[in-house]
Amino acid sequence: MSEVLWQGALHPGRGLPARISPVGPIAIIDYGAGNLRSVQKAFERLGYPAHFVSSPGELDSAAAVVFPGQGASPQAVAALNAHGMADPIRDWIADGRPFFGVCLGLQLLLDHSEEGDTPALGIVPGYVRRFEPGLKVPHMGWNSVALRHPHPLFDGVPEASYFYFVHSYYAAPDDPSWIAGETTYGVDFTSFIARENVVATQFHPEKSGAAGLMLYDNFVKHLVRERA
Repeated sequence: MSEVLWQGALHPGRGLPARISPVGPIAIIDYGAGNLRSVQKAFERLGYPAHFVSSPGELDSAAAVVFPGQGASPQAVAALNAHGMADPIRDWIADGRPFFGVCLGLQLLLDHSEEGDTPALGIVPGYVRRFEPGLKVPHMGWNSVALRHPHPLFDGVPEASYFYFVHSYYAAPDDPSWIAGETTYGVDFTSFIARENVVATQFHPEKSGAAGLMLYDNFVKHLVRERA
């Protein structure tokens, strides 16, 4: 019997699940990056069991994939290839299954990164570029996101919310239809991409307080449960 993921809505004033219904488990891609445990703890706080996966077979029972990121693109891509995970991630997304990329997990969806001249997963056409000279890097701290259009991931999130960023490179998709939200730091850069089963944020929801937890909760409610 597969593990059960408890679907919950945030309880007003407490940030805890107010109601539950079963869905499948969340798989967090483990490729040796830091910050994985904080992502897992964020889902667990919401009442959603989540486990780490580092091989393709471990995805079989998953209802959703979360691809967190912290570190450098060359090492991350090398680790994905070494574990045989690059193609399974591509296949997962192509099959229309729920996917959430975080920080480097957003950047690696594109074709290529200037960081180490690294070929990436090639799911989103475009390039990852370093912030222009003269800007302090990394871009680290709290900043806002201007949505291009409403998206279920941000349901109930106050418009003036701030989220936690830490990065020196940013995604520049060739196809503007992938761009769902932007943030300003010297330039306007893509901080939220979305299309069908795919969402990804340049910022870290797990480090962004109540607003960030709402994004993870909405991911399960709107992208996972509705496809279960």
